[in-house]
Amino acid sequence: MRVVVFSTQAYDRRFLERANAGGRHALEFVSLPLDLATTGAAEGAAAVCAFVNDRLDRPVLARLAALGVRLVVLRCAGFNHVDLAAAAELGLAVARVPEYSPYAVAEHTVALVLTLNRKIHRAHARVREGNFALEGLLGFDLHGRTVGVVGTGKIGACFARIMAGFGCRLLACDPTPDPDCEALGVRYVGLSELLAAADVVSLHCPLTPATRHLIGAEAIAAMKPGAMLVNTSRGAVIDTPAAVAALKSGQLGSLGIDVYEEEADLFFRDLSADVIRDDVFARLLTFPNVVVTGHQAFFTEDALAAIGETTLANLDAFEATGQPSHPVSVERLA
Repeated sequence: MRVVVFSTQAYDRRFLERANAGGRHALEFVSLPLDLATTGAAEGAAAVCAFVNDRLDRPVLARLAALGVRLVVLRCAGFNHVDLAAAAELGLAVARVPEYSPYAVAEHTVALVLTLNRKIHRAHARVREGNFALEGLLGFDLHGRTVGVVGTGKIGACFARIMAGFGCRLLACDPTPDPDCEALGVRYVGLSELLAAADVVSLHCPLTPATRHLIGAEAIAAMKPGAMLVNTSRGAVIDTPAAVAALKSGQLGSLGIDVYEEEADLFFRDLSADVIRDDVFARLLTFPNVVVTGHQAFFTEDALAAIGETTLANLDAFEATGQPSHPVSVERLA
């Protein structure tokens, strides 16, 4: 089956080709992101393979269907960027990678927590300049602190297990409590109680209409003053201008993000020679108590191998049966 892979990086090609043993599918790699202007690359292909920031709204999907595409296979878990209703109307199957390595994202979340708490980013910069002073690098013991986990799916649950190892008190908010988390000692509470009590709040929920800007001005005001907020889920779960205002006032003690609401124009490319035109993002980078990584939480050998294998499994199943192994349908939005 001919498949056009959009937003290709060198590592995408390496792991997808490894999973495509024997070349059973004809994979064509395109470095450009998928949007209305680039859909022509998919002419005659049975499937397109898209990533987290590719555009998959109704106009793009309609154009792909007109070009003969029958399957959109996502090499990511999130599907909030896909118009699933339009896909259903157009007869396009949509598949995803429901999980690849929850450990990768959970461990990166812990790295952000430790970096912010112990000021590792600032200490590293100081030492490289011969400054070994400790003033301004004071952190706190995680042991005994309260950590709030918003969303205890596979990643959130993995993060909770790691933080339990630090000796943290764990609160969680999720419509469906996880019995394994409860057995670990996690106590499920409402979001307002979690925000008021947590020293560290970590976001692991999917982006849905209900969670868009879940952490806005009102939620941040309800947080313990000076608390840490970390987000490795989806950028739009946080209202970023509200977070900037809270950082300026001191209500928010520190912020670690691997995702950003407007990241599609920034992440997964080298902009080191360019001026950042996003004023909100540029303001974030000026805070000494903010750490930003460019959507790299998933980026491990193990996760990329799993993404490649699952993506190819979706293609194999669709070619054999007309249905991918891990379909996503409009019913999931209900």
